[in-house]
Amino acid sequence: MFHLMFSLPCLVVLVRWLRPLPLPLRAKLASATVLVLASQYHLWSRLSSGSVFAPEFPKPLVILFNWAFGAILLLAVFQLLADIVTLAVALLRRRRAVIPVRLRAAVGIAAMLLAALGVMQAIKSPPLKDVQIEVRNLPREFDGYRVIQLTDLHISRLFDAPWTRKVVDDANALGADLIVITGDLIDGNIPQREADVAALRDLRAPDGVWVIPGNHEYFFGHREWMAYFAGLNMTPLNNSHAILRRGAGQLVLAGVNDVTAPNTGAPGPDLDAALRGAPIGVPVVLLDHQPRNARFSASRGVALQLSGHTHGGMIVGLDRVVARANNGFVSGRYDVGGMTLYLNNGTALWPGFALRLGVPAELTRITLRRAP
Repeated sequence: MFHLMFSLPCLVVLVRWLRPLPLPLRAKLASATVLVLASQYHLWSRLSSGSVFAPEFPKPLVILFNWAFGAILLLAVFQLLADIVTLAVALLRRRRAVIPVRLRAAVGIAAMLLAALGVMQAIKSPPLKDVQIEVRNLPREFDGYRVIQLTDLHISRLFDAPWTRKVVDDANALGADLIVITGDLIDGNIPQREADVAALRDLRAPDGVWVIPGNHEYFFGHREWMAYFAGLNMTPLNNSHAILRRGAGQLVLAGVNDVTAPNTGAPGPDLDAALRGAPIGVPVVLLDHQPRNARFSASRGVALQLSGHTHGGMIVGLDRVVARANNGFVSGRYDVGGMTLYLNNGTALWPGFALRLGVPAELTRITLRRAP
């Protein structure tokens, strides 16, 4: 079903875009072959590593696959829009309407150019995004407290060792009090990613580096990876919490497992367990990879939830679809029953669909402020 779903855009392109073009049969067959091969990027990924989520090709080839797959997807959307407009014109004029050949060519060129721009935007180092968030009952000692949120790094053949090193250096240069990583750090198993994740060992903050699993950790051995992250000087939060202190002030930092964990036999998210024993009346900052349980978090008295997973929707327009799959949450700040949810666009994104158009990645520095 996975491969069939991702083959549908190619089918639209073959039938509605390529077939009507006035090209020699040999050229059409050659073009169709290239399109079909490119559309099966995730099948080739599975054959390369055993998982559609970890393409183990040289980086230039991963970039090329993402460009070709993105161009097919955009071309399918453009072609369907052209078909809808043509049908509307035909109905209004009450006679058959035909899409001009020049328009088909222009649509194809636009899809290829936009896909190239989208891949370039996706793979570059994330720019800094500064956010100020007011927190209820925040102790005066924590007013101005700075948190770096990294999420959805998807360290892989695409987001490799040099990319990770740049992100680590940029994060350290911001001088934050705390660094949190809200899941989906990797795509691949430990032997495949050992060199690529090595730079994470150098992340530094006075109150430490804390990490929770995302859904992708469960694809590649959650227990092994969380233990490995602990060996890189990162502290895992698996349905647990820690207490941060500044003088007499306290702040609870809690983290829960991903909602997909039970699919692999691992414990699911348990916020009640994570907060068990936490001091009453102290603000809670919750790390939860996916935003869909934000309303439940608010009902349990969480002051601030930091999440990722959605990648911000990646493409303007597609973000509306992604929001529907995540209880209406897709990007940025939300007030959820008096709790603030901050939903990060992601430091990177899945190398199986590395495309960003109008939805930039972010290296996020969050400054906490006392709510009036």
